[in-house]
Amino acid sequence: MTQKISAIALALALAAFGLSVFNLAGAPKPAPEKDIQYVMYLGTNDKDSYEPYGEPDAVKAKVDEVLTRHFEGFTIQEANGGWTNEDGTVSHEYTVVILLSDTTAEKVHAAADDLIRAFNQSSVLIQANETTTEFYSGK
Repeated sequence: MTQKISAIALALALAAFGLSVFNLAGAPKPAPEKDIQYVMYLGTNDKDSYEPYGEPDAVKAKVDEVLTRHFEGFTIQEANGGWTNEDGTVSHEYTVVILLSDTTAEKVHAAADDLIRAFNQSSVLIQANETTTEFYSGK
């Protein structure tokens, strides 16, 4: 009886060893990497004249030009911003939302400086959101 238990224990140990060494159970999934996703909101009405910079295609082309100088990758989305002024009137403007990963706050601020100058803005809203990043390539 003791020999049967020893043989079973040995077989289980060898199976566990084989699974771990030869990875018979499948490759372990790497833990997702922690990352900061930066989101920039760029209004496109001139800060002095309140007039739009231009048509959406011209705005996106200019944003693309600026971002390409700073980043290897980015995503541009369109939005419409709105707010209530001190006098109670409501204003709207075409807004570009920029999504950035795999970068630094310094690079984001450098790009924001260029966008502020290019579009004559008072500021660019920047959010830094902790997230996980995975480049998934399928099974």
